[in-house]
Amino acid sequence: MEASERVTVRWWRWRRNALKRRADVVEAWVMLAGWLLALLGGLVAGLMAAGTVERAVERQRAESRRVTAVLVEDAPGPSPARAASDHRVWGKVRWIAPDGSTYREEARVAPRAPAGSTVSLWVNRSGDITTPPLSGGEVGLHMAMGGALAGLFAGGAVLGATWVARLVLDRRRMAQWDAEWERIDTRRGWRTG
Repeated sequence: MEASERVTVRWWRWRRNALKRRADVVEAWVMLAGWLLALLGGLVAGLMAAGTVERAVERQRAESRRVTAVLVEDAPGPSPARAASDHRVWGKVRWIAPDGSTYREEARVAPRAPAGSTVSLWVNRSGDITTPPLSGGEVGLHMAMGGALAGLFAGGAVLGATWVARLVLDRRRMAQWDAEWERIDTRRGWRTG
């Protein structure tokens, strides 16, 4: 038994063809527009998301500053339950803001640190302890991941809408074929299905 050869006619919706219907041409244009919009929309969404991440990091850097705090009392020893952590413990610290106001709060310090030892902290404009700003590599990673995810979601949404439009066109094409078969059957006096 010989294997049959399957001939694939590429771009048949764009060529002159007696079997081509209007729905085929509409589907071809919808698919082309969908892919182009998905690529361009994904690219624009990715660039916008990366820019948003970069602006947020710049704002965080502008609003936070590094201060030196003094440990008010001896820090406790490490907890055996936190063996997998960074081995720092909570201790009471005090620091003076540039405007002269004094702040007291708990911060993560080295275990068994004596009172009077200094600790570096990052604080925001209101004087609350905050996380340190992201490093250059972390910023690049956040921008790349945020941009890639936003681009994928935007492109995926457009392709999903294109897929739904193609399903609607397929249903319409099937309804047209059904109506044509019905017309052919009744004209000749027999039923094919």
